[in-house]
Amino acid sequence: MKASANLALLLEGFFTKRLMAQRHASPHTIASYRDTFRLLLGFAQKGLGRAPSKLALEEINAPFVASFLDELESKRANGARSRNIRLAAIRSFFRYAALEAPEHSALIQRVLSIPRKRHTRPLIDFLIRAEIEALLSAPNRQTWVGQRDHAFLLVAVQTGLRLSELTGLRQQDVSLGTGAHVRCLGKGRKERATPLTKPTARVVTAWIERQGKNDSTFLFPSARGGRLSADAGQSLVARHVAAAQSVCPSFAKKRVTPHVLRHTAAMELLQAGVDRALIAIWLGHESVETTQIYLDANLALKEEILAKTRPIKTPPGRYRPGDRLLNFLKGL
Repeated sequence: MKASANLALLLEGFFTKRLMAQRHASPHTIASYRDTFRLLLGFAQKGLGRAPSKLALEEINAPFVASFLDELESKRANGARSRNIRLAAIRSFFRYAALEAPEHSALIQRVLSIPRKRHTRPLIDFLIRAEIEALLSAPNRQTWVGQRDHAFLLVAVQTGLRLSELTGLRQQDVSLGTGAHVRCLGKGRKERATPLTKPTARVVTAWIERQGKNDSTFLFPSARGGRLSADAGQSLVARHVAAAQSVCPSFAKKRVTPHVLRHTAAMELLQAGVDRALIAIWLGHESVETTQIYLDANLALKEEILAKTRPIKTPPGRYRPGDRLLNFLKGL
């Protein structure tokens, strides 16, 4: 008979050994995995009537995990994307458990075989040039907050940095000499440098002068000097989008978030003719395939393709073979 594997010990080892010590997972990843297992353990306590610290690994089997995922959708109204995120965290834990408790490999493999749920992937939102200009004009640059917000929005639109990358920037991460650029630690702890245009570099220089030069200071701090929270960054964007809507009514039809500004930077590069492999490097994507979403959403590119095709209503031409002698010469 197989020995019972204590779920609590495995789960603690997963977070401390695998995620923190071995993988150096980001705080965002750890928080996401933590929330998944808090939900799963709460579901187990309610359904099995046992305290989470007393659970055995074999009780968290494939049918149990499947019913947990079903509850996320039915009772918590989670979409397929959220369900898949929770499943990814559970799979990661069970891959760790396969090494620590190999005697339960059959149970573990059944959990790992639970498929991701397919879902509709909508076209991404991005800003057109008129909307970009309206948004950048919205902050009142005469105030400290307005100048910070303008610099934040401009860097976001020009570099395509993620929100966490923007809020984590410090003055020491910015180089404003020849070859101006910002350096950031991105997803997967990959460091990358992103160039700044001359207008953006001038705006950032003026902002740092107003802040006061201090390498350890956050580039875009909160009013108290600390790091902007994710909610504060989203609120910053939403506030200026609302102000820009009076100038650019098309904002009313869009839900603009900091990530939409990242999409906007990518679309600007794509429309300028930059190869998608270079865009993937610019954005810090793990795979070039991730950049496919920008090709799907680029209507201008599709219109260029359409312009090269024969209109549907054009009378079909009859095939006429070329001159026999010219064909002979062409084949030599």
